[in-house]
Amino acid sequence: MTTDCDVIILGGGLNGPPLALALAQAGLSVTVIDALPQAIRADDAFDGRAYALALASQRLLAAVGVWPAVAAKAQPILGVRASDGRVGEGPSPFFLDFANGELEEGPMGFMLEDRHLRQAFLAAMGTTPGITQISGDTVVAQETGPGGITVTLASGRTLSARLLAGCDGRASGTARRAGISRSGWGYGQTALVCAIAHEKPHEGIAQQFFTPAGPLAILPLTGNRSAIVWSEREETARAIQALDDEGYLAALRERVGDYLGTLRLEGKRFTYPLNLTLANSFVAERVALVGDAAHGVHPIAGQGLNLGLRDVGALAEVVIEAQRIGEDIGALDVLERYQRWRRFDSTALALGMDTVNRLFSNDNPLLRAARDIGMGTVNAFPGLRRRFIREAAGLTGDLPKLLQGRAI
Repeated sequence: MTTDCDVIILGGGLNGPPLALALAQAGLSVTVIDALPQAIRADDAFDGRAYALALASQRLLAAVGVWPAVAAKAQPILGVRASDGRVGEGPSPFFLDFANGELEEGPMGFMLEDRHLRQAFLAAMGTTPGITQISGDTVVAQETGPGGITVTLASGRTLSARLLAGCDGRASGTARRAGISRSGWGYGQTALVCAIAHEKPHEGIAQQFFTPAGPLAILPLTGNRSAIVWSEREETARAIQALDDEGYLAALRERVGDYLGTLRLEGKRFTYPLNLTLANSFVAERVALVGDAAHGVHPIAGQGLNLGLRDVGALAEVVIEAQRIGEDIGALDVLERYQRWRRFDSTALALGMDTVNRLFSNDNPLLRAARDIGMGTVNAFPGLRRRFIREAAGLTGDLPKLLQGRAI
């Protein structure tokens, strides 16, 4: 089968571009198909969205050449505090407190605004030989044949490659067309997402406050600004989102307290329904799923993007090494190496976040006592605390080379 390129990547969001960069830098030809027009991706306006990048994820961005473009715009995470409590009552006296100095490699992570990461990806792809970008078009069909896979675009154009990487989110059309089913469930929760400016400095500390309705994360951005990821029961979230800005801030202040002083909104307000969704296979003949297309998790620890970047590192390594020894990069036996590497880890983390959410998103007095004692115990033992910090920084497990900051 004659192919137009080595790899087609469907999705130009957060996982498709670094995968394209890693593959192209190793000499493969890549076409990235993005449903959004490039002008929207390149928009410089701050819309309130930001991401928590684990230290290992930052190393991947450095390895593919993107980090220098965003480093000055990233806020190091210098500590993490997690506490339990009820709205209006303040936090429990039992808490977790992770300090930056406990990790010798540096900050445990960085906060980065969506706009800066999007722009850096677009710029890097635009100057990297071997990458072709198609924006404002969608894939409507895919067909596997001998030696390759062909996709048909809504515009009528067809393209073929040896491998199709689905980086197209939780409702992945790539997965559906490949016959890959999904498992999962809803949480009855909605995430309210925004950014705020505040009077007092955050000192680089990320706060995670667990309430009976769901977790509330207050994540430091550059300057006196923070990103908010606030989980509420669906009905409550709808009512809060319907408020005007002052009413919305009043509801937020009731939960955050006054430790940041006066608050004001920065950028847009978003809501996202929360659910767990896992692809029942990460691969099919000539198809590999990456990021949310493979696993959509609860945002309780901000691990969604970090999980996706682990997928990127693993798939890039498997494909590049297969290419170097003359294997068919889209063959199922090659792609199974990627699945073996990533499926257990990502499924275990997804289910772990599910368990934490269920444990903390309730007001059962016995569970409240158990979790408070548990947090206090972990906080009291440096060895346990260090293990949690290294896990949050993405430094544990079988790390792909890119997440170690090494070239493939």
